[in-house]
Amino acid sequence: MNNYKLTIQYDGTAYAGWQIQDNAGTIQETISGSIEVILKEKVNLIGSGRTDAGVHALGQAANFRTKQEIDIFRFQHSLNSILPTDISVIRMKKVPEKFHSRFDAKSRNYLYLISKIKSPFYYKYSIQKKDLNINTFNKLSKEFLGKKDFTSFCRKNSETDNKFCEIKSIGWKETKEFYLFLISADRFLHGMVRTIVGTLFQAADKNRDEKFIRNVFEQFNREAAGEAVPAKGLFLYKVSY
Repeated sequence: MNNYKLTIQYDGTAYAGWQIQDNAGTIQETISGSIEVILKEKVNLIGSGRTDAGVHALGQAANFRTKQEIDIFRFQHSLNSILPTDISVIRMKKVPEKFHSRFDAKSRNYLYLISKIKSPFYYKYSIQKKDLNINTFNKLSKEFLGKKDFTSFCRKNSETDNKFCEIKSIGWKETKEFYLFLISADRFLHGMVRTIVGTLFQAADKNRDEKFIRNVFEQFNREAAGEAVPAKGLFLYKVSY
């Protein structure tokens, strides 16, 4: 079997997330359907992980297997010509047959975008805030580093029983027009990144210190954490292998 890896960008605004669902348009379904039109066969498109409804991607990874030998340049061009304008395959390559986009991933890297100004061009892809103390946010964020139980930071109806994730790096950066939140982990739970950001906002707004974050972890209760920030500012920007 031939195995092909795709690197995908998408604007998630109009979609119910990555994973195929009943009665809802998804990224996985849209790309799979387009591949099947070209190959004239069913494919199993495997993503590196789910992104929630409304979340975007700058570098989602996925793979599919087929008995057919594909001309990569022509196939990628044909695929992009079929896909809607809010989804694009930016890279495609042949990989070993055993390669698995989800299980072989070493880390997923997310970006949350916060605009300092009101802009019609940033509105769909960021939230607006100003006068954030980056030093405070970086100090609070260190409490998330390492392998921990993130029960308090994922949705109550999360499908997985294993709530342990290892945060490998986390931090905030500031530019002239943006605040950028960057986080990398071996895996993420449903709603986890957005809840972490919301909890950091809550801690900073109430002048809480690191003990507040530690207490949220110890509660093992989603209600102890802050309100999740909107999905529109969140991007899966890279998957590392």
